Order: sequence, then C-alpha cells, then structure tokens
Amino acid sequence: MTDSTSGRQEPKRARLRTRRPAWRLFDEKLKGHRAQYLRQTLMATVTMMLVLLLLDLVKQTVLIASLGASTFIVFSMPHAKRSKPRYLIGGYAVGTLAGCTLAVISARLIEFSFADPRVIQICCAAFALGLAFLLMVVTDTEHPPAAALALGYVLNEWDLFSLFVVLAGIALITSVKELIKPKLLDLI
Repeated sequence: MTDSTSGRQEPKRARLRTRRPAWRLFDEKLKGHRAQYLRQTLMATVTMMLVLLLLDLVKQTVLIASLGASTFIVFSMPHAKRSKPRYLIGGYAVGTLAGCTLAVISARLIEFSFADPRVIQICCAAFALGLAFLLMVVTDTEHPPAAALALGYVLNEWDLFSLFVVLAGIALITSVKELIKPKLLDLI
C-alpha cells in the first residue's frame, strides 16, 4: 500500500493496526465514555423497571417481552431514526392492529374449522407478522420488536387491559427517552 502524498510504501505493521482485531471484546468508543455507557444502561434499567411494575398487572409476559427489545434500541441508539416516537408508537400501533386482527380471525377459524387448532394459530401468527411488516413498511413506522408483538397477540391469550398496558408501556419508554434525549449518546 502506498502513501498517496509521498509515493512511499506503508509498512505492513501500520496497515494491520488500522483494522479492528477480531478478538477485541469492547467497543472502541467505550474508552472515552465509560460513565455515559453506565449512565445510559442505568436509565434503560430504571425505565424498564417502571414499565415492568406497570405491566406486572398483565400476566402475559410474551406480550411485554418486545418492550425489552425496544428499550435496548431506545437507550443504545437514542438519536437513530428508529428510536423516534413515530417508529416506536407507530410500530406498536401497527403491530397491535395486525396481531389483534389475526388473533380474532384465528379464533373464528378454530371455532368453525375441523383443522388442527395449533396449525391454524401458527398460520395466522405468520400472517400477522406479514401484515405488520407490510403496514409498517408502507406507513414508514418500522420497529422490529413491534412486529414480534403481532406474533404474541396471535399465539397467546390477551384482553383489552393487556393491550392498553402494552401501549402505555411503549408510550412511557418513548416519553422517558424524549425527556432525557439531550443527555444520551448513540452507543452503537
């Protein structure tokens, strides 16, 4: 490899240092921002604790598991496009709509069909994911954990209270992030 300004050959050792070694365990940005990494981890933990205390009223943990993934996205990449309220709240609204719609269809098909109920439920769950995917893409509200939520609504029991609590949870996560956003760094 040659240096373009002087035309001289760069030593092999110098070229190797510019690549990140595969064995390196820690992010290079950690060096100058250790306290910020810990602060944001603590903020994510406390926010999730508040959400989980609220959601303790709901016994369907599969429905709230997607909130953990959303919390990771929000606090590790707070300034990223996918951490904006449009994607968080919009994605959950779309995931909920798709999941609940296909859950109702699944229940009706099981009620009036001779097919194996589990096969019907699995097929409807796949359609819920596909519908959530399509709606998120066309409405520009893509949020992968919310697409997973659509599966949860079809594959697990839920009620209107569970639905309200999950949507309140993402609203709480979004609100906390927006309030402290100026103090947050993109860690990824």
